[in-house]
Amino acid sequence: MSRRGLVDDHKRVASSDPSAASIASTNDATRERKPMVVFPDEVADIGVTLCSYQRAAVLTDKMPPADLSTPILGLFGEVGSVVAAVKKKRRDTAAYVSYGRTLREELGDVLWYFCAIASRAGLDLSILAQRVSRMLNDWDQVEQDEFGSFDDLQSMTTVASEDLALAAMTQLATRTSDLVYDLHKDRLRDNRDAISAHLVFILRALIAVADAMEVSLQEAAEDNLRKVFSRWPIERRYPPRIDIGLPLNERLPSRFTVFIEEHTINGKTYVLQKRNGVIIGDRLTDNKGEKDDYRFHDVFHVAYAVHLGWSPVLRALFRVKRKSHPNLDETEDGSRAVLTEEGIATFVFGRALERDLFADLEHLDYDLLKLVSDLVRGFEPEGCMLWQWERAILDGFRVFRDLKRHRRGYVKADLDAHTLVFEPGLDKEYD
Repeated sequence: MSRRGLVDDHKRVASSDPSAASIASTNDATRERKPMVVFPDEVADIGVTLCSYQRAAVLTDKMPPADLSTPILGLFGEVGSVVAAVKKKRRDTAAYVSYGRTLREELGDVLWYFCAIASRAGLDLSILAQRVSRMLNDWDQVEQDEFGSFDDLQSMTTVASEDLALAAMTQLATRTSDLVYDLHKDRLRDNRDAISAHLVFILRALIAVADAMEVSLQEAAEDNLRKVFSRWPIERRYPPRIDIGLPLNERLPSRFTVFIEEHTINGKTYVLQKRNGVIIGDRLTDNKGEKDDYRFHDVFHVAYAVHLGWSPVLRALFRVKRKSHPNLDETEDGSRAVLTEEGIATFVFGRALERDLFADLEHLDYDLLKLVSDLVRGFEPEGCMLWQWERAILDGFRVFRDLKRHRRGYVKADLDAHTLVFEPGLDKEYD
């Protein structure tokens, strides 16, 4: 996709009419769904150029501004990830089906840390890029190029081969190691020229790697910005509800309350749920020899509905499956979607048990969020952003911990305000 294509795509999604988007989704439930990432003005105005990418990357840089060692070590680590991806491809050959996507993501992360180093040293990415092809006699014949792109750096005429790839990877690893060594020897402190020289060498090697692997650095940069702003948004703007515009009997209710209570009969402990005084769903147990209170896990489905607008499990419990659209009823509200959602809840719960049920955490690690988003590829929440998943998971576990402590209470959900509230209390009629 060209840099203008990314802008046009962003504007098209951001300005789409919610009801029109819903109608489109019902007509084609299997279409490609891209998260509605809100890009900063630096990107939205002119697309992903070398300059706009660097400025946008700075906005998501959470490291201390004066800290040069962390981004350098981060670059070293990401180069290692690129090497690992190439090694895995050489080892597993055709079995490594996600190689292209993985390599593009890793190269995007390399670019991000590269920019973090350049920005701390007051270096302009577009000028560093021009010096990649400069010699001593024209080294200073450079200027900031606002519209220069990553496409301009690659000829894409190199015939890919394993030998070229190995040589390029070795060069990239060596150049990055040299940068780390000079950091260790304290040769970079207040020495912009030394940092600039290292970065030019590294960028040359990075371009050679991309050419040898037939990967577009432009696409890697664009995908990287989608990822970082999906994770660390400038503005947390929820997309339109998935089922907006559908009949009320086929929509998740905008507001609802579920009473959840634990019972023990004849030594058997289980959880019952009621909505409007009526029992919904089956009796839930932990379904595991080692008791861990997973029987309260339906609160996770409520959290998914609140923050993602998605929960085939709740659609089944509330009897609001989209029967008037057979394709959606089968593919998005059917048993496979339900099993996918249950699988995510179980998977994340296993991770949470290792981390005190995510108590006192404000953020989740990227790898967990990425794995969860990968699990829903092909389903409606594929269009949700990573920060939405993070809110859904953390909010769900906040209420889960409340239920674990009180053993009963009311879970109040508002899908328009995106709030989830727990109130301890005894069973009573509750509308």
